[in-house]
Amino acid sequence: MKKIFIILPLFLSGFLFSQKKPQKKPLKKVTTAKFNYHDEFKKISDEIMTNGAAYENLGELTKGIGPRFSGTSGYMKAVEWAEKKLKSIGIEMIWRMEAKAPVWIRGKESLEIKTANGDWKNIRMLSFGNSEGTGGKDLTGEIVLINSTAELNAMSVGQLKGKIVFANLPMDPKIINTNDSYLATAKSKLISASVIAKTGAKALIIRSLTTAMDDTPHAKMVYYEPDDKVRIPALSIGVRSADELEKLLKNQKVTAKINMTAQSKGDTTNPNIIAEIQGKKDAKVIVLGAQLDSWDFGEGAVDDGTGIAQCIEVLRTFKALGIENNHTIRVVFYANSENGGQGREMYAAYVKKKDEKHVFALGTDAGGYSPRGFSLDMPPQRRKQIFEWKNYFLPYGIYDFDQTEAIQDISPLKKLDIPLAELVVDTQRYFDYHHSEQDTFDKVNKRELLLGAVAMTQLIFMIDKNW
Repeated sequence: MKKIFIILPLFLSGFLFSQKKPQKKPLKKVTTAKFNYHDEFKKISDEIMTNGAAYENLGELTKGIGPRFSGTSGYMKAVEWAEKKLKSIGIEMIWRMEAKAPVWIRGKESLEIKTANGDWKNIRMLSFGNSEGTGGKDLTGEIVLINSTAELNAMSVGQLKGKIVFANLPMDPKIINTNDSYLATAKSKLISASVIAKTGAKALIIRSLTTAMDDTPHAKMVYYEPDDKVRIPALSIGVRSADELEKLLKNQKVTAKINMTAQSKGDTTNPNIIAEIQGKKDAKVIVLGAQLDSWDFGEGAVDDGTGIAQCIEVLRTFKALGIENNHTIRVVFYANSENGGQGREMYAAYVKKKDEKHVFALGTDAGGYSPRGFSLDMPPQRRKQIFEWKNYFLPYGIYDFDQTEAIQDISPLKKLDIPLAELVVDTQRYFDYHHSEQDTFDKVNKRELLLGAVAMTQLIFMIDKNW
């Protein structure tokens, strides 16, 4: 899942690191071998495209477990499933790393609108994750349409006081890379509950950040600032509803009635799941990871069940082919990625505290679509080395090595000077389903999912043999 990352305080009390990592076996000496990389790439591809289990595993996770939101029993069921699945492919080193996670309950929610001479009409909606509710009471107010930050800045003091702001800010269709379009919109102050609250408005409604032209609302995470005197409710509506509401507001006054029982109930802990194949040459770590949690209303297939399935497939393939890895190949399934990010922060803190040498970190969080390349967030000399491997990847449709940001759950590792990479896929359909109830198993293509696992395994193999 793509997100805007806010650095959160870490509550690193002793018990968070209390669970011991399993004891490693003594390292064996290994003789350096020369490889025909074209042949090795084909072995990896043939194994995954013939015997790969990623699609079946994704089905188990999404259909068998379902929603796995932080702080819920669904998440813990996913934890148990992941541990069993890793053991079933022969992984012996598996452990949990507890991280704090907020307990937020969506509860019941509704949005109705009406014109001066009309009746109340129900509109499909979703509360922002971690949003304040209305205490189960109706919050009623006149809707004010704002289409840009310039319009917001032009409002006079008190003009929005007591109003409900409707921010109708679509993803820019002119930006071909949908990740870039999403991030450009998500960064707008116009869809910040804290910014809108400072105007005196009492609620925020936004147009869903999606490329789909339907009426499915898509969730977003809310971050309230510590100095917010008032924390207003925030919610999203689907594209069609947003277009219809804009048309109404151009000609007449429209009133909204919001009722949300959403509430926060403190913190709990949820574990990251960590599994690894020990290095035969040294204890340096190559880490790859994905988020294990999903939103509370959907299966979380493209965001990010596909990433979980691909990471398992990398380890399965190393085992199946009997690859003698020089460095430790480690997988991390991150907790609480959707509504806080403490899982990724906790892992980075663990690496720093243990002073573990990490050679490389790879993330996958883009939906399991056809792979196109890797975004390389690393020093120029390291980028140059990967560029030199391009001809090995080209037969598998991997050609894009020009992007330079890896911005999901591996991003905190950048502060530790660890080279980062992110699997780049064709994302034109990703934001049709992202953060919505439409994010289901049937949206994933088996062949595309396996091809992504092939590319990831090939890159991990090259890093392991050459860095």
